[in-house]
Amino acid sequence: MPEGALLNAYVGRDGAYTDCFETAYAGQVDLPAFITAFYTTWLFRLERAVLSLALRKKIHDSDVVALAQGRSEAFAIWTVEARGSAEILLCDNAGTTRSYLAVAAQEDGTTRLIFGSAVVGRNTGQLPLLVRLATPLHRLYSIGLLRLAARKVELAATSA
Repeated sequence: MPEGALLNAYVGRDGAYTDCFETAYAGQVDLPAFITAFYTTWLFRLERAVLSLALRKKIHDSDVVALAQGRSEAFAIWTVEARGSAEILLCDNAGTTRSYLAVAAQEDGTTRLIFGSAVVGRNTGQLPLLVRLATPLHRLYSIGLLRLAARKVELAATSA
């Protein structure tokens, strides 16, 4: 977890699960481009399809772009809990999960693309069993999303 990251508020919290994954991109990427790439990957589109059914409302790429550009404080089931120029922390409507995206420019011209999550238990001091059992799958999903987003950023840069 990057020092000073918005997601750090949940690290070590009693009954909370946090994770953070990163990959390097060989170029400069700003946060809006990363957010857009992340939430428009084919893998996240599957999650968006499920959410669209549950919400009975289509989730459009324009919703992602509005979030990325700071024109919206909500996206699907998430609202912006905090935002900085290089990071964003989203909270789900139930208040139990957080999604964190960040970019960090490096001296060598690369950019660290960062994705993290937090799941906060409800006053029990422990996460529900189902959440604990799903953690390995969540980790794989998170790594897949991050890799696909990095690839999408790369493709966007080469086609520009």
